[in-house]
Parts: sequence; structure tokens; C-alpha cells
Amino acid sequence: MLLIPAIDIKNGKCVRLRQGRMSDETIYADDPVAMAERWVTAGARRLHIVDLDGAVDGKPVNADIIHSIVESYPDTPIQVGGGIRDEDTIQTYLDVGVSFVIIGTRAVTTPHFVSDVCLEFPGHILVGLDARDGKLATNGWSKLSHHNVIDIAQRFENEGVAAIVFTDIGRDGMLNSVNIEATVALCRKVSIPVIASGGIHNLDDVRALCLAAKEGIFGAITGRALYEGTLDITEAQKLADQICTYTPH
Repeated sequence: MLLIPAIDIKNGKCVRLRQGRMSDETIYADDPVAMAERWVTAGARRLHIVDLDGAVDGKPVNADIIHSIVESYPDTPIQVGGGIRDEDTIQTYLDVGVSFVIIGTRAVTTPHFVSDVCLEFPGHILVGLDARDGKLATNGWSKLSHHNVIDIAQRFENEGVAAIVFTDIGRDGMLNSVNIEATVALCRKVSIPVIASGGIHNLDDVRALCLAAKEGIFGAITGRALYEGTLDITEAQKLADQICTYTPH
């Protein structure tokens, strides 16, 4: 199971939000590229980067910074989300070396868009499903839809989506443990590997995720725990390597 450091970019800085609220941010670094270096040097095998401004605006805002990170670490797979709403944006990110792009809002509002881009960019598409009380949020988590997480996820099982990134918004940035129950419930309903996100606090959370990984949890994104020092990415990945044997379908 992969432990994936999160680099969320807002106004050009590396930040973390609480429960997805753009107004409730903590700035951890002025230089996201330097933060990427920190995690890669510590042994991260993949990075999760979100353009928070892009998620709200519906188009990339911090793309130049993301390009710099990708160009600086060409051997590290990088997944990018936030404001990816059309084929040109996907193509631009892939051209500079991004490994995976995350489709969030359009996966909910226009599901056939996911089908189209999976055909056009096979192996590079992830779907981000961000839930609050079981309902999916869109537009940088500013709007709640009436769609159910599992219903939407099942639509993509046979479309060629590489994985589902599942975030419990209520846990995100709160350091109050992962919603393993909801994550496992999703895993049991789909054949697509799932990447868990939201709430990791310490090694106990990593251990609990590893014990549930056989259900289909391919990786886990962690942010505030790393920045606050309650989790060490090197130790976390070492623990996951020791006790988790799950490989994606």
C-alpha cells in the first residue's frame, strides 16, 4: 500500500484546509517545489498535488508550479487534481510528465466525460469522489450533489479508470482517523482500486488501513499529519511494506 504525501496549492503556497473549507487554511510553506523535494527525499513513491484555486475556478491556476514539481522529479509518479475539466488540460499535464490526472467535478456532473478521456488517455485517469455524509461534493467541495458515492463509482468500473480517490470531507485535515468503514464499503462494491484520503493521524491509522487493504485499498493520501509531524512518511511507508501485501487488480 502506498502512502502518498499531499501538496495542496492555494495562492502559490502549500496549504492544508480543514474539512475542505477554503477559508480555513493553514499555510505550511511558501514553496511547494521545496515541499515536494522534502517528501521525495524522505522516500515517497508518489505525490498527490491539488490545485485548490483551480478546483474552485474550474480551470488550472497553479499549473506553472505543478509543472515545476513534475520537471524536478521526473522519476516520481505524480497525480494531479483541481480544475481539470477538459481534454486540453489533461493533455497539457500529461505532456509535461504528470502520471495521473484526477477528474472530480465532471465525473459527477458529466459522467460520459470520464468514459471519453479514459479512451483518449488510457491508464492515466483517476476519479476523485469527495463525500460529505455519503453525498458527493463538487466545485472544490463548495457544492453538494444528490449523487451517492457508490452509485457513481460503479459507473466507472468498466471505463478504464485506474483508481478511485475517495475522500471523506468531514475527516479531511482533522487528524481524527480515516473513515475505514466507508472506504471498505466502497471497495466491496467496485472492482477498481481505491485510494483513501482524509483523516490519517499516525501510524495506528496506517496500520488499520493496511489491515483493511485486502478489500481493495491501493494507497492512502496523507497531508496534515505529515506537516504537523504526527506521522513520518518514511516510517509509514516502511510499516505498510511490512504488513500490507495488497496489489491492485
